[in-house]
Amino acid sequence: MDPIIARKTWRTLEPLHGLIYFAPEARTAYAALGLEERSGYFASRSAAMGPASHELVIATFFNFKPLVVREAMAGVWDKASPKAILNARHQAASDAIKRAIGDAIHSDEIAEAARLSRQAAVSASNNPEGRPLFAAHASLDWPEEPHQVLFHAQMLLREFRGDGHIALLISEGISGVQSLVLHGAMGTVAPSILRQTRGWENAEWAAAVDTLVDRGLLNPDESFTDLGRSFRESIEDRTDALALLPYEELGEATCQRLRSLVRPHAKHIAETMFPVNL
Repeated sequence: MDPIIARKTWRTLEPLHGLIYFAPEARTAYAALGLEERSGYFASRSAAMGPASHELVIATFFNFKPLVVREAMAGVWDKASPKAILNARHQAASDAIKRAIGDAIHSDEIAEAARLSRQAAVSASNNPEGRPLFAAHASLDWPEEPHQVLFHAQMLLREFRGDGHIALLISEGISGVQSLVLHGAMGTVAPSILRQTRGWENAEWAAAVDTLVDRGLLNPDESFTDLGRSFRESIEDRTDALALLPYEELGEATCQRLRSLVRPHAKHIAETMFPVNL
């Protein structure tokens, strides 16, 4: 199977998982536990690892400024248990999907998509080696409702891909902030948004740019050199290859079927629930 199938299938389904980072249901649920803003984000996504240390969260979240992680994680496990936070996250995701697609959560299409995405995610779960954040989530119990299964499966597939992507960046000597600078050079998300949301200061960003310029990957204006563009494309292509295993379990035709089942709902979610500048 062409590895690009991994990227296409992940991207089509990702809004069903990505909504948890923007939905007001999530902010409300975390606030009820005493977790505000970044604390809710880091705690909810790391809770599958148990009461994780600051260092473990820094290691697995990669492109956030370490100080930001430490400040956000300070005292979170004293306020709420990992189990309570996970329950809040999954309930918030369920409520957000219900709000986004309405009665379609009961449709045959969503049920079929849930079954197929679960099949792919279970296949990935048989290969957790070297993927710590994915492995932690793979140990969680599966929910019962199809729309909840769909969220859970896509969450697993996203973390499976993400852990492989981080491994590639590290192997190429790319730091967390440098990975954001390269992402910004692609032009899909404004560099200022990437810098601010991950907590990096202007001087730290500029130092990363200088390093990448010295490596011949960027021009001083933060645009790609030819070498930099091919380097970034190579990272993405190899990420696809590392993420391909669960989609091979389905086969190309079934991946296309899964995308067609979810596409209308994912498009609606992306258009109505995600920030415009992202």
